[in-house]
Amino acid sequence: MKKFTHVNKAVFPVAGLGTRFLPATKAQPKEMLPIVDKPLIQYAVEEAYEAGIRHMIFVTGRNKRAIEDHFDTAYELETELEANGKDELLSLVRSLAPSDMDCSYVRQPRSLGLGHAVLCARHIVRNDPFAVLLADDLMVGADGGPGVLTQMVEVFKEVQTSVLAVQEVPLEHVKRYGIVAGDTVGERLVKVRTMVEKPSPDKAPSRLGVAGRYVLTPTVFDCIANQPRGSGGEIQLTDGIAQLIPTEGVHAYRYEGRRYDCGSKIGFLEASVAFALKHDEVGADFREYLRSLDLKG
Repeated sequence: MKKFTHVNKAVFPVAGLGTRFLPATKAQPKEMLPIVDKPLIQYAVEEAYEAGIRHMIFVTGRNKRAIEDHFDTAYELETELEANGKDELLSLVRSLAPSDMDCSYVRQPRSLGLGHAVLCARHIVRNDPFAVLLADDLMVGADGGPGVLTQMVEVFKEVQTSVLAVQEVPLEHVKRYGIVAGDTVGERLVKVRTMVEKPSPDKAPSRLGVAGRYVLTPTVFDCIANQPRGSGGEIQLTDGIAQLIPTEGVHAYRYEGRRYDCGSKIGFLEASVAFALKHDEVGADFREYLRSLDLKG
């Protein structure tokens, strides 16, 4: 088997409609909703970039043009900032797409599930290992340590199999996740034996839920392409990965850090507060504001 020495491509499935945030997402992508002053998709791209990835592949849909514009050069804006001597803002705008980062965009023509979205990027990924990042899941490393994807890329280089980010979830929430079970082979590593998409609590093999980060071998494309539709009548990424278990093997990694489920309103608000408190510009004032609130009611 070919030894993979690096991961240089990341797939961002961003074609979803964001119905849980209507009407805010009626005319803008949910991935462009800001946590303080950065859209969700930028946090995900920065996480991938930190992990050494330089080719970002966005699987988009209708009304997602704002994502492409965000990572494109804004000549008029840059000219205006430069003319007014706003060098700090100019540098900030230009940093969104570093010169060594490539962006590709491909349409998902129909909403057929996460597996189908990933499959749409096959002709760009080709035979390379790749990461998948769900921008709804805003993930940060522990106490300023390496990001979650950085941790996973290092694990992937060691085990040479697909790696899934996992966390313990409450039993009543297992129906929201892909659930894995297997044998512990390291402090944070599990060799996966079984994988089920959104099981009922009485049928869940464990409480290890897959979070929105994956590092996958290209073999998964053949698995997805040849599988029937699964849970919800969709082409599930989980089902494709499950086919790798008896052949290549799959590992689950209990990541160090924190996940904010920004696909839900409460998770989005939690992330907004957490990131605002750490923000260099507004953190101190925001903390004082929170202290002034009467939260007893």
